[in-house]
Amino acid sequence: MKFKKSLGQNLLIDKNISKKILSLTSFKNKEVVEIGSGTGNLSSEILKLSPRKLICIEKDKVFANNIKKLFQKETNLFVINDDILKLNLKKIISKEAIIIGNLPYNISTKILIKFIRMSPWPPKFKKLIFMFQKEVGEKIVAEFGGQNYSRLSIITKFRFRISNYFYVSKNCFFPRPKVDSMVVEFNPIIRKDVNFKSIKSLEYITNTFFSNKRKMVNKTFKKLKIDSKFSRDQNIDLTLRPEKLSENLFYKITEYYEKKIK
Repeated sequence: MKFKKSLGQNLLIDKNISKKILSLTSFKNKEVVEIGSGTGNLSSEILKLSPRKLICIEKDKVFANNIKKLFQKETNLFVINDDILKLNLKKIISKEAIIIGNLPYNISTKILIKFIRMSPWPPKFKKLIFMFQKEVGEKIVAEFGGQNYSRLSIITKFRFRISNYFYVSKNCFFPRPKVDSMVVEFNPIIRKDVNFKSIKSLEYITNTFFSNKRKMVNKTFKKLKIDSKFSRDQNIDLTLRPEKLSENLFYKITEYYEKKIK
């Protein structure tokens, strides 16, 4: 079987890692949506755990057809041969669903953002369990003050609590990638301490700050037309760089931006 580099096809072949991933939650009688099912290695392990329904989303037509043949006797398995980034997920995901996937490295961030942008919030799904390239995973889970703290961690943590993560060696895949991976478990949350209407406002604010990462934040505040009174009220040192501002400050800036400027 040929593997397509363009689709980021690195298949998890280590059964111990599959079991470790699946030990993160209970799948019994749950609806499960698997993104990037590949050859069905993880799918077969999920089916052993008695889910109510398993929906496999697979972009590669050959892989999708193989999964249909491999599991043709399984009445609770459904295959969608489509691009996850183009799908209307609200029509697919039911209440309390678990979303799981060994995500293609080249679009993993886009997939995560698609779930972060879901509306209304909180979403119907109960949990995400995603595998990322190690470098991306470390940016997602990074805490304020850490070297990997980034706009991705700020945006993610507005909508999710990261309840678990662990590393996976590149030797657990075929074809073997050049880098290690990271499994991250996400649970949706509602932030009651801040109130802005659109997650895209937070994306815009963090993008504006982090695109000028080496500059002091005072220039970005001026660009966004945020007055000095707000900075004083929030006790913001305008000589700092963007990575020195906490997640909560970015949420407060976004709230102010929507109310006063947008």
